[in-house]
Amino acid sequence: MVICVNMENKKQHWEQVFATKLENEVSWYQQKPQTSINFFIENDIPKSAKIIDIGGGDSYLIDSLLVMGYTNLWLLDISQNAIERIKSRLGAKAENVTFIVSDVIDFQPITLFDVWHDRASFHFLTSEMEIESYRNLVSNSINSNGFLFLGTFSENGPLKCSGLEITQYSETKFDTIFGEKFQKIKCFTENHSTPFNTIQNFIFCSFKKK
Repeated sequence: MVICVNMENKKQHWEQVFATKLENEVSWYQQKPQTSINFFIENDIPKSAKIIDIGGGDSYLIDSLLVMGYTNLWLLDISQNAIERIKSRLGAKAENVTFIVSDVIDFQPITLFDVWHDRASFHFLTSEMEIESYRNLVSNSINSNGFLFLGTFSENGPLKCSGLEITQYSETKFDTIFGEKFQKIKCFTENHSTPFNTIQNFIFCSFKKK
């Protein structure tokens, strides 16, 4: 199932990226998203949990979760091309995923989620209004005791990605934004090796809804 909702002008940028670049020609490529997989294992996320991956693009997280036995999966991306690429890769397994074509800021969920996963999407929000909208969205879209897992460029990471400005984050910044509604589980930094033999420093934080 594919749900289409309103998008902003930046959609054109991402449609172009996913129309012209192979999956291993973008800096965020990972054959196996082990850091995200570890989050699901360490927090003993039930196989029936309702999970949404924000800005999933060409990520292999959904593939991994299907292999692990998860049955209630959603994937949101602003790019229709990205959605079509992952659907093609998954083949018949795509029937087990709900796909949403939307800018996350325009997303109006029709359900609550047990896990909100976002690796390398949140940091593309650069205005206070966008960041506040995102905070309100996740606060209202996650079940009580549900989980929020975020990965962004750290303060030692790049200032741009795919030619776009990003917002760098620290543990303190995450606490300031999400601390009112979420209890922090842990934060850590990690180097990501790109397909171009460069290193990008990420910060990952996991939270539980209060």
